[in-house]
Amino acid sequence: MTDLPTPTASRLQLPSWRDSRLVIGALLVLAATALGARVVAAADDTVPMYAAAATLVPGEPVTQDDVRVVRVRLAPGDAAYLPADHDLGDDHYVLREVRPGELVPRSALGGRGDVGVKPLTVSVSSDAATGLVQGSVVDVWVSPRDPAAATERYLAPQRLVKSASVARTPHRASGLSGPGGSTGVEVLVPDGDVQDLIAAIDTGARVTLVPAPGSVRAGQS
Repeated sequence: MTDLPTPTASRLQLPSWRDSRLVIGALLVLAATALGARVVAAADDTVPMYAAAATLVPGEPVTQDDVRVVRVRLAPGDAAYLPADHDLGDDHYVLREVRPGELVPRSALGGRGDVGVKPLTVSVSSDAATGLVQGSVVDVWVSPRDPAAATERYLAPQRLVKSASVARTPHRASGLSGPGGSTGVEVLVPDGDVQDLIAAIDTGARVTLVPAPGSVRAGQS
């Protein structure tokens, strides 16, 4: 019988950089690493900003206790909101309402001299004040007293102030205006309307506060 040829064992060789499969694999690893780094960086692409901790009412001073720091992602160059990179400091007053949790716009704050409203307490029926809270936005309607009537009678109501913020409520005023009594509600009235509203109250006009559409009410967050 003829002897069969004996197979020769081949040695394993280390892959060479010239091996295209090795090069492609290395490139894939590098690409995956770079992509992962970008995803991680994008996930932390947030900046600290101030948000209202409670309702910020026009005319009121703002302190560090009235805001909280939140991290948000904003468009590059967006400077509309107040960054939390430093304490608020002194002489900051609310110029327009900011609701709880809302980012504080730069335009919503200013100095004492920038405030254009004055607090004025008006007496309204307790029923009409139901549901009003600090930060509620109301229209102030006045019904002039009829000077020709011998009894208590009022003329057609007129809207004297539009979109005024409620600063404080309620203040019990008296029990003389009906079964529900009356309540004093502090309203922030624009400077130009203060004189007219005081004159209406002094002449016995009846004041009604009508909540604006979408205004914050009791029980709402």
